Amino acid sequence: MSRWRCTICEYVYDPADGDTQYPVPPGTAFEDLPDDWTCPLCGAEKALFEKIEE
Repeated sequence: MSRWRCTICEYVYDPADGDTQYPVPPGTAFEDLPDDWTCPLCGAEKALFEKIEE
């Protein structure tokens, strides 16, 4: 699964880790995050994330 970076604060969403603040369980792909999910650091919406090419 791909990692995604917030274009505002550089936070990286890693599907292997999930997001304990929302909560989103580990193994959740970025595309499967709820529509109202936001960056846990700065509050940016999903549309402001970019896929990290690895």
